[in-house]
Amino acid sequence: MTLSLAVFAAFVASTLGITYWAARRSRGPSAYFAAGRRITAWQNGFAVAGDFMSAASFLGVVGLIALQGFDGFLYSVGGFVAYVTILLLIAEPLRNTGKYTIGDVLTYRLRPRPVRALTALTTLTTAIFYMIAQMVGAGALVGLLLGGSGVSYNTAVIGVGILMMIYVVFGGMLATTWVQIIKAMLLSACAVALTLLVLRHFHFHLLEFFAAASQVVYHRNGQPVVHDFLQSGLRYKPPHGPLDLISLGMIFVFGTAGLPHILVKFYTVPDAKTARNSVVWAMVLIGSFYIMTSVLGLGAAVIVGPDYVVTHGGTNMSGILLAQALGGEVFLAVVSAVAFATILAVVAGLTISASTSFAHDFWINVVHRGREIHSGETVLVARTAALAVGVVSILLAIALGPASNAGILATFGMAVAASANFPVLVLSIFWRRFNTAGAIAGLSAGLLSAIGLIAAGPNFMGIDPPNAVGAVHHLIQANPWFPLENVGILSVPLGFLAAIVGTLLSKEPTAEARFNELMVRANIGLDAEKAH
Repeated sequence: MTLSLAVFAAFVASTLGITYWAARRSRGPSAYFAAGRRITAWQNGFAVAGDFMSAASFLGVVGLIALQGFDGFLYSVGGFVAYVTILLLIAEPLRNTGKYTIGDVLTYRLRPRPVRALTALTTLTTAIFYMIAQMVGAGALVGLLLGGSGVSYNTAVIGVGILMMIYVVFGGMLATTWVQIIKAMLLSACAVALTLLVLRHFHFHLLEFFAAASQVVYHRNGQPVVHDFLQSGLRYKPPHGPLDLISLGMIFVFGTAGLPHILVKFYTVPDAKTARNSVVWAMVLIGSFYIMTSVLGLGAAVIVGPDYVVTHGGTNMSGILLAQALGGEVFLAVVSAVAFATILAVVAGLTISASTSFAHDFWINVVHRGREIHSGETVLVARTAALAVGVVSILLAIALGPASNAGILATFGMAVAASANFPVLVLSIFWRRFNTAGAIAGLSAGLLSAIGLIAAGPNFMGIDPPNAVGAVHHLIQANPWFPLENVGILSVPLGFLAAIVGTLLSKEPTAEARFNELMVRANIGLDAEKAH
């Protein structure tokens, strides 16, 4: 426990030093919101990977695989595939046509006030869902490590929230980016070491490893059960399993391409070519990491055991318990500190994306109608918004409690991004006829349908305890109105449909007239803001 605290304190001290260094260089909106657009391809690739390889990935996904085998592995595949969508459709047009937020792209040829207001709302909603997942992971980790020292789950959540606010309020995007770069390096190194330890346990013989994973023993209703964790069916079983699986895939592929805290990273690089190259860096890092999560999850199932995981911290602690079993207290301390670093870095990235959207989209372009205001006021509003988002996330994470699975909570934010942000972003870039009415309809329908279906689904409603270990505790004691845990199969088409119907029912000649201009700028970067 003392070693864990020492390693974690060393990381916090180093990142606070980075924040101090960045604060002295974050002068003006461009420096605060976009790091002066001086981040290189490899740096941005590591930062994007660091943003995506969150507590939901390291803690939640490994836990899902450890308790539900192959079905949990599907959470690993979706995140990697999504970056192909970003590379081919999003990265270059976003960098060339925007400035700080996705609202810049949407309003390039649409009426700014209503579109920016709704974009800010969807960004804040997505960020808060994601932040809750990170906070829950932080609290559960502290509960395992320091439960006997008087540090409670609530105290851990509040502590992480305060540190995150310090990073964002003082250091801006530059500090956040470098914290994420360092964290991505640490997490990748930690995953490699832990993967090698798992394989060493099986004498580096993959057939022996897979044979053990096909004979995992756990207890159900007090009786021992042997299950093949290499086969599907523990989580996604009939009658709704196949539809839930398709829905999960839609959330990952479209949701990642609409996540504000991922997309704003492409504004920190000097040009579109660097943005594309940074996606390739991110794909290599994320793909490698998620391959290792499958080994870690199955390793935890075999070496630690699902029963032990459930009774010693729950699903989020599978990777941590595996580190303790294979490397002892020293490795436990290192892995726990890296997990904390992961949480802090991702939460900082989420907060700055939310506060940037509020300041740039809502405060400047909705409240002040796009009029010039003092740059210091813009940054002040962003910092105030960061504090507000942090407080809301802390309160919600405390209300949900440590039993919630971080991976599942993160999919709620992806569902909003896939249903609201992605449809209007793609249609705005590639459909000439698309207009403001379509954007408003798509954003509204996507947001409301995603939240409504999540609230009406089995993650929040139910009479009996959930069949899937690690699902969010039921908050409403009634039969679910919507049968699927993942809502993308309905909410994503609704977002697209509403955007298309809204467009066809109205006309906006100015939006169509500016389409050619948008296409030229999206493809060649004419007049795109450069590094300074």
